[in-house]
Amino acid sequence: MTQHTSHIHGFHHTGILTRDLDGLERTYRSFGFTLSPRSRHLLGEKAGQAPVPGCTANMCALFGDSYIELLGIVDESAPDPWHTKAMADEYEGFRILNFDSDDAEAVDRRLSGAGLRTSGVLGLERDVDTEEGTRTMRARVVHVDPATTPEGYVGMAQHLTRRYVHQPRYLGHPNGAHGIDAVLMVADDADGGTFDAIVDRYARVLEVEPRREGALTVLEMKAGRLEIVRASAAGDVLPGEPAPAASYLAAMTILVSDVGAARTLIEDSGTATQTTQDGFFVSARDAYGTGLFFTDRGDRPGRGVQGARGVAR
Repeated sequence: MTQHTSHIHGFHHTGILTRDLDGLERTYRSFGFTLSPRSRHLLGEKAGQAPVPGCTANMCALFGDSYIELLGIVDESAPDPWHTKAMADEYEGFRILNFDSDDAEAVDRRLSGAGLRTSGVLGLERDVDTEEGTRTMRARVVHVDPATTPEGYVGMAQHLTRRYVHQPRYLGHPNGAHGIDAVLMVADDADGGTFDAIVDRYARVLEVEPRREGALTVLEMKAGRLEIVRASAAGDVLPGEPAPAASYLAAMTILVSDVGAARTLIEDSGTATQTTQDGFFVSARDAYGTGLFFTDRGDRPGRGVQGARGVAR
């Protein structure tokens, strides 16, 4: 498999799911993230079907090319066409990973041709406040069948109105954050074949040749990289961290302009941090179910598990 990212270029967004959106908002503001205003979702249930008001709302920490979605169930009685309540019933936390695409239809055809079950192309809308008034954000998304991705809810998303999402007034963060550098996934390896199947799935999704870096298997995209570690080795990379499932989305790496300043801000807010080789780490216990690595070294010199992704002990 040659390395290229046809119609998939990097991370579109990561998603943290909770039934306590107020608490999630307070926590991430205390970490120094600027958040967009809360917005209710309009969701399409089937391909070609008009979106309807759903049970969820979100706020986003926006970086210009990617974002962290803070997703909350805000109305238990509202329609749930994307089965978000069932997702939260399993466990809350880092549940959603969407890759950025410039052609959702082409990606859907390619994934189906590669033997992956998908939702087809779905429509997503939500009203957002802009400096010109209220506008409707529109996107096309393709979900991989969640029954085949126990590690998380995975999809590809295509902005149709990117300017309404990544508004300049929300891109400046007190902690200096300016991008998602990596996502770390823990993959079950208890039966010997599951780990290889998960790696193969993402290699097909991203059209990238996997490579090894110590205990990590890495799939490098044009912008950002997916890192996969065997569950049996997760303690070496994330010592003492909770394991909510056999396979799961475990952590994300945030690029900041000044690691020292970001760490001081977060510690002054009352959250403990741990030192890593190229920055610091906030535990999933303190960040609503996702570990957060912070680094100002996007070139990844001397990249390896110990320190670069492992918490110093």
